Amino acid sequence: MFRTTTVGSLPKPDWLAEPETLWPAWRLSGDALHDGQRRAALEWLREQENAGLDIVGDGEQFRIHFVHGFLEDIEGIDWSLKTRMGIRNNRYEADVPTVTGPLSRPRPRHVDDARWLRSQTHLPLKITLPGPMTLCDTLANAHYAQRADMAMRFAELLNEEALAIEAAGADVIQFDEPAFNVFLEEVRQWGLPALERAMRGLKVTTVVHICYGYGIEANIQWKSTLGESWRQYEQIFPWINASSVQQVSLEFAGSKVPHDVLRLLPDKELLIGAIEVLPGRLESAEEVAHNILEASRHVDSSRLLPCTNCGMAPLSAELARGKLRALGAGAKLARQKI
Repeated sequence: MFRTTTVGSLPKPDWLAEPETLWPAWRLSGDALHDGQRRAALEWLREQENAGLDIVGDGEQFRIHFVHGFLEDIEGIDWSLKTRMGIRNNRYEADVPTVTGPLSRPRPRHVDDARWLRSQTHLPLKITLPGPMTLCDTLANAHYAQRADMAMRFAELLNEEALAIEAAGADVIQFDEPAFNVFLEEVRQWGLPALERAMRGLKVTTVVHICYGYGIEANIQWKSTLGESWRQYEQIFPWINASSVQQVSLEFAGSKVPHDVLRLLPDKELLIGAIEVLPGRLESAEEVAHNILEASRHVDSSRLLPCTNCGMAPLSAELARGKLRALGAGAKLARQKI
């Protein structure tokens, strides 16, 4: 009961990359970078194990960003042609690479890392991948007729990668789709069909992660405009419940999401965010247990997996370690209380 995990990203150590930054620059290169990534991933594996987490990951130490890590080897993207565009429906702007030709995957991206990670822990291993809709919302499109076409092509490439990661020993594959909380009607039209294509043939546990974003200023400001009740989940959850994805990861702690929306996912296991990802905010075990037990008022406890609201990449390493320990201890306390 109450198996614990994280969304995925954890801070990179300051000797590996610029700390507390969402798009950090590597401080190593070549073989030294690869060795450093493995060292950092192993340190975070041990931190998760010591905190009592049940499903672990690499903290995304092998990628500069949760999206661009996968994209680095994809052909059809011009990294020198930067296009200024709004991200997450113009929540913020960024200069992004441009898709200028047919997309292809000439080689695996995260498979070797997954195989190595599998050899380093006895616990269930989760590997994260960006979802097709979120990939389309992070790149400019100068080739495909419409975003939906580009999303379906990305879904095919993600499926190739996911099947190879499964064969390398992963137990859980999570697709990160924060864009699902922004382009609501498009989720039904082409977001979910693309996700289904990305998951085709997988036998491991599948997860879709849908949150309100990292704890960065642009997201904090956006949340302040959403009113006293955040209803985005209310529209998309019935569609997701009808999909084949097995688990849904969602924001819960400290949010204004109505708790009863959990009831809209009666056929899924839920990774409920029991830990906020705001800088400077460290929960106690009692707070985490409260969040878990509050969720259990709406969902049978057997379907709940306490988690973080989102990734913790922009936080300090010290704070992230404290949050991991609070998550493990809070789940233990909730088990005792229930």
